Amino acid sequence: MKEQDFSRVRDRLNGISRRDFMKFCTVMAAGMGLPLEVVPQIAAAVTAPQRPPVIWLSGSACTGCTESLLRPSHPSLEHLILDLISLDYNETLNAGAGHQAEAALQDSIHKNAGKFILVVEGAIPVKDGGVYCMIGGKPFSEIVRDTAAKAAAVVAIGSCASWGGVAAAKPNPTGCIGAPEFLKGKTVVTIPGCPPNAYNFLSTVIHFLTFKKLPALDEKGRPKFAYGRLIHENCERRPHFDAGRFALKFGDDGHRKGYCLYKLGCKGPMTFANCPAILFNDVGPGAWPVGTGHPCFGCTEEGVGFTLPLHAQADLKYITPGSAYPHIVSERGESASVGAAALVAGVAGVALGAGVAVAKNLGQTEQESSSEGE
Repeated sequence: MKEQDFSRVRDRLNGISRRDFMKFCTVMAAGMGLPLEVVPQIAAAVTAPQRPPVIWLSGSACTGCTESLLRPSHPSLEHLILDLISLDYNETLNAGAGHQAEAALQDSIHKNAGKFILVVEGAIPVKDGGVYCMIGGKPFSEIVRDTAAKAAAVVAIGSCASWGGVAAAKPNPTGCIGAPEFLKGKTVVTIPGCPPNAYNFLSTVIHFLTFKKLPALDEKGRPKFAYGRLIHENCERRPHFDAGRFALKFGDDGHRKGYCLYKLGCKGPMTFANCPAILFNDVGPGAWPVGTGHPCFGCTEEGVGFTLPLHAQADLKYITPGSAYPHIVSERGESASVGAAALVAGVAGVALGAGVAVAKNLGQTEQESSSEGE
């Protein structure tokens, strides 16, 4: 972005320096897995005078997703909702109430039809005509259906909005479902988590602003840049898993030493999310469940979080080797040298040994657990 262009928007960006602003855009690009060549495009989209209207509806939820929106400091909340987007309606953050708030919602929908981003927080109760969640005298389900029909894009934020979450846990007396199931036939971006990381939401919005389209999604509607890898692959405790070192009980020697939490029910091996890489609340190391010593409970996965017992052991989706292992074939397609092949063979032996260690220690710890139970 040219210096003279940036000078015109410096005031709107709260006096932030050009250097820091470009750092922010670079981090956004990297977080979405995009090349650095798109950084100027992101900068131009973020500083465009026309900010995208965002309407945020809240259903059966704990408001934790809105709370997560309050926590990031890069950008801060006021910078996010006043400079990057125009948050026209959010029941938790609204200055107005009652008829005034409802009038603001309808006014924004009318003026920005086909242009605004609809964010749905919370599950949608559909039993008995949706009477278990009423806003302004109307069922939440009716409000979502009418608003989504006029939106440019729909984002389901949090596990409840994505697939029902805790609100839809058995016996689900109010018939809660997620936005994708409720809005069948319409593309809904899901950003699950309890709560999700606010940066995953922000990156999705910035991608939409920059390229006028949604980011690549997986089969569950989740942005691949955030939910494309298993938590287990990037977990800081993964080396302990590979070496067969596991905590058996909370507070035991292995737990205090930071060993793998698989035996305590960690669902990282079957959960796709970027929690170990992004962390939460702009806090340093440890700012996610596993980093604080608690097993991941799989809140980003339908059929795992709020479904499987908390301390039931996860199914190992697959065990992957470390990213530092060399390839047998070079990038140009030439065969590897004898020395390189020997190195790979050695690494494969180490990997095999690690697998044996895992299996052995899993068996040992199960025996130890049984003995302790007796």
